Amino acid sequence: MAPLKYWIWLASLPGLTNRSKLLLLEHFSSPEDVYYADEELAVRAGLSREQAQRIGDKSLRRTEQILSECARKELFAVTMADAAYPVRLRNIYDPPLLLYGKGAMPLFDEEAAIGVVGTRKATPYGVQAAEELSCQMARQGALIVSGMALGIDAAAHRGALRAGGFTAAVLGCGVDMVYPEANRRIYEDIAATGVLLSEYPPGSGSDGWHFPARNRIISGLSAGVLVVEAPKGSGALITANMALEQGRDVFAVPGPIDAPNSWGCHQLIRGGAGLVSDAWDLLSEYEGHFPHKLHLKEEKLTSVFQEEPAIVLPGETTEELPLIDGTRWQALDDDQRRILRTMQTAPMLTDDIADAAELPVRRVLSALTVLEIEGCVRSEGGRYFTLAVRLNGEE
Repeated sequence: MAPLKYWIWLASLPGLTNRSKLLLLEHFSSPEDVYYADEELAVRAGLSREQAQRIGDKSLRRTEQILSECARKELFAVTMADAAYPVRLRNIYDPPLLLYGKGAMPLFDEEAAIGVVGTRKATPYGVQAAEELSCQMARQGALIVSGMALGIDAAAHRGALRAGGFTAAVLGCGVDMVYPEANRRIYEDIAATGVLLSEYPPGSGSDGWHFPARNRIISGLSAGVLVVEAPKGSGALITANMALEQGRDVFAVPGPIDAPNSWGCHQLIRGGAGLVSDAWDLLSEYEGHFPHKLHLKEEKLTSVFQEEPAIVLPGETTEELPLIDGTRWQALDDDQRRILRTMQTAPMLTDDIADAAELPVRRVLSALTVLEIEGCVRSEGGRYFTLAVRLNGEE
């Protein structure tokens, strides 16, 4: 197996498309052989004279810098020759030579990985649908893949994190870069409990052309792709088309008939995409392939079409909550106490609780689970929780 440095040298070689690099690999068998090849051999491999001149750059300085950054920032790199590189991805038309990662690399081929994509300019309906469906799928054993963009992507990751499931974010920048900044908390939670992936080396910015290229990886890693809200011209429709070209299943969530964001999903459904209104609508297609992973939960699942819970303003409730006693209070950890001090008798979103408590969402979700079991908070459906106890003012 060729040393990693030669893979990084070839992958980061400027002036060549990914397809050109793959063509070189097919001809020379390894990136090390490409490194030691001359211009004439590259022309024989099928490159133009101008392209062949690019492999004349034998400097490993940038490669060494990338390796140093990976070591310093605790990043990993998986090449096409590695066993951890997903076969699903390797078999697409234009697979990346390598993937940089932060977090824990799962065995994608053994997972019911579902790509969830949609518009950045999502409506509240789309955000709720993406988050609830992703949460349901994660609870039932699926691995959620998305692109950590604003809107539908962010909602999909939040749903998976809320369920305590594994989620993979494929970035259009280096895995050490947070983009967009508004998703920093999601980035940190995924780095701690899932995986961030990119074909771009550390330090790479979020250039516009990176994102269409990234989409082929989202669909390539997935067994199926779910589209939630996609107006005309949406990048999500590009991902759906790539998924179809890669032989993946495509599903879509219907929306209001007069909403611009529903156009793409309705077109996909009209063309044969699976209509999804509940997680098992989609996951049932893969139950036979992943029986050890997917399990229909018997408890009633929250409908993505339900109305938001009525919001009661602080002070309006007539319910007299029980006072938490000192023994129960002392049994709680710091995060749990902090959250109780933050919460109100009115329903609060988990994200708002995290903001108010200044804690990562993953820690808030973990704490809320324990607090609900202990009877200190109550789930109001969806992402809402309320206090179920009173504090005595001294806590």
